[in-house]
Amino acid sequence: MSTRAQVRFATREDGVSFSEHPEKINAQFYVHSDGYPEGLGLDIADSFSCGKISGWEIELLDTKHGDLEYIYYIWQAKGKSTWISIFEVTYANDDCECCGMVRYRKDESKCIFVGEPDKLIEKYDRE
Repeated sequence: MSTRAQVRFATREDGVSFSEHPEKINAQFYVHSDGYPEGLGLDIADSFSCGKISGWEIELLDTKHGDLEYIYYIWQAKGKSTWISIFEVTYANDDCECCGMVRYRKDESKCIFVGEPDKLIEKYDRE
């Protein structure tokens, strides 16, 4: 089973919290597998030293997915350090009143990490 994730790029602005979803994003990518912090999170943090990540699909800014498990934000502004936020998305089961089939609805997302790339590496290091 795949661990799906979305990576969103946001501009660091005064008054915008890293631990909340921002209203404005600049770009987003979809990652179909290995989206958990020990996989994709470390790939993102490591990319700041090697400069590339494979397996990303660029998306339109208004693309929505109903099966994401993680959402990442990469916060940048000229002259400031880069920060990363990770949100874990949870879903609740609902039984359809008409046909009785189980369907999933997005329940909530919880911020599980905020920090600079080196702190993410310290927390989720695969070694």
